[in-house]
Amino acid sequence: MAIEIEHKYLVKDKSYREMASRKVYVRQAYLNRNPDRTVRVRTIDDKGFLTVKGRNHGAGRLEFEYEIPCQDAIQMLELAEPGIVEKTRYFVPFDGLIWEVDEFHGSLNGVITAEVELPSDDHVYLKPSFIGEDITGDPSYYNSNLIR
Repeated sequence: MAIEIEHKYLVKDKSYREMASRKVYVRQAYLNRNPDRTVRVRTIDDKGFLTVKGRNHGAGRLEFEYEIPCQDAIQMLELAEPGIVEKTRYFVPFDGLIWEVDEFHGSLNGVITAEVELPSDDHVYLKPSFIGEDITGDPSYYNSNLIR
């Protein structure tokens, strides 16, 4: 069983850009948006991924992610429910963790969020200076809801 424990925040400035070790371009859409079993397809640069996530329980939930051929992912994007999320993801190492900062494009231009995946529910961590309001567990900031 794969459990993802992550905290999510709004971002208050763009200082993360200078701190980032790398960035990628992401396109993603949803084959199923049911909160009990969300199914997402995405391309990250030239790779494809299929992800199944369970319902959130606090900051944790089941997550299963598999790399698939990029061409398959591109075709699945066409089969998905309406709305494609496009974003640039920055990877920011800070205090032993990797923060993923998403700058959204298109109709979501201007929305910037950051998430950090934790090894356990009780893991204590420091936040970089660009971190703003905690939105962990707020369904309005789930990618599957942002594109509606």
